[in-house]
Amino acid sequence: MISGRIRAAAAWCKGHFRCAVRRWQARAACVILSPMSKDPAIRVLIVDDEIDHADAMSETVARMGYPVKQAHNLNDARKYFIDDEFDLVITDLRMDGPRDGFELLEFVKRSRGNALVIVVTAHGDVATAVAAMRTGAYDFLEKPLDMELIRAQVRRAAQAIELTRQNQSFRLALDHKFGMEGIVGNSEAMRRSLQLVRQIAPTDINVLILGESGTGKELIARAIHQNSRRAGGRFVALNCAGLNDSTLEDELFGHVRGAFTDARSDRQGRFEYADGGTLFLDEIGDMPLTMQAKLLRVLQDRQVTRIGANEPIQVDVRFVAATNRNLEEAVVKREFREDLYFRVKGAVVPLLPLRQRREDIPVLISHFIRRFAEKMGRKIDGIAPDARNQLISLPWPGNVRQLENVVESMVALAAGPQLEMDDIPPDLQGRYAVETVSTMALAPLHPSAKATAITSLVGISLAELERQAIEKTLETVQGNREQAAKMLGIGERTLYRKIKEYGLGTPGEPAADN
Repeated sequence: MISGRIRAAAAWCKGHFRCAVRRWQARAACVILSPMSKDPAIRVLIVDDEIDHADAMSETVARMGYPVKQAHNLNDARKYFIDDEFDLVITDLRMDGPRDGFELLEFVKRSRGNALVIVVTAHGDVATAVAAMRTGAYDFLEKPLDMELIRAQVRRAAQAIELTRQNQSFRLALDHKFGMEGIVGNSEAMRRSLQLVRQIAPTDINVLILGESGTGKELIARAIHQNSRRAGGRFVALNCAGLNDSTLEDELFGHVRGAFTDARSDRQGRFEYADGGTLFLDEIGDMPLTMQAKLLRVLQDRQVTRIGANEPIQVDVRFVAATNRNLEEAVVKREFREDLYFRVKGAVVPLLPLRQRREDIPVLISHFIRRFAEKMGRKIDGIAPDARNQLISLPWPGNVRQLENVVESMVALAAGPQLEMDDIPPDLQGRYAVETVSTMALAPLHPSAKATAITSLVGISLAELERQAIEKTLETVQGNREQAAKMLGIGERTLYRKIKEYGLGTPGEPAADN
């Protein structure tokens, strides 16, 4: 009996010892792995013209497990930031020039608003630190440098970056659930449009989506449907462009057997088929006038009558329309009924062309690369900076749809794991849209385009070049001075002064007085 108790006690001790060892191993694993658990994609750029300071900060950050790179002047910092897409920048405010750090801070916030910047100031220079914080700095460090404080600041910044990413992932998950996963963009214009979609979707108000071909009007219409109380019903789409009266009437209202020669059986129209859901009519501006009158009656009475039938059928449909035409002008020209125009424009969702929201292009490129690489079973890690900047610079008359097709072709034909300049279709390699000063600074020209661009600038004074850049940018953004200033990379006050200096007026305004 005693030996049995001894064996039981030994087994008990052995079991508890194993549990204790496992708990110790788990805690040790947490301690050992915690530095490596940080997302390696959080990349840090150290900018300081004093190499010793840069080396000290870089070593401190590298020991924390983050990829780090150094720059010792403003130009290199700009180039590295764009090429490597850093998440955190630690920069001295005073380098070769007294405002180099501020210029880099403004550049970072303008180029990638989600990136964080920690500025380094002289001891006791509170005013400079406050000014940097107002400009958008995440935090500041004082000289002489305290490495423990640097570690604390970097940890806090990394947590903020990770939280932002989690929020973005959560938003993407919600967007996937609510039908917005295909709508990609981070520009202010796109955010406003999506916010409008979220506001009007739960209602039953008619919606008119305005935008050029290829801007994603059907995606917006689907998002409205998915966020409405009709999400369980059908989403039915029809493009009105190129359809004559009889074909369009049959598509919308259906027919009964014997209504015409080929009517061998009854057929539901799109209105009936969408009952309880959403009907989306694309390019409604191209609808013939006779059909406009019939559509207006259906929208008023909520009844359709099949071709060849006498009895109307009640329908409950959310109506969404889209067009690339200016319907107000079409009304004036009597090409579109005014009463129908007011009926369909219950709420208006505008979609700007891609050339007026270039900040969305890098996001769209990454989105399309991931999608097509997965679809084709190819391992594509990304796109080379010069190729990306070339795509950003193009005018994209076909908008998002054209960009999507180009990226799909590049992914399919890419020779290596990264999309390169040579993967861009040849007809786009020689084109370069010099629309903004900031784009010219960021996007190096391909050799085939560089010679042409340089030749075209020979003999033009800097003042004339600046005047042309401002004038063309104002035309591109239709006189939106706030957006023009952002595209040009200058402050709004500076832009206003330049407009007055060069006697430029925005579209629809008289030229400023000299």
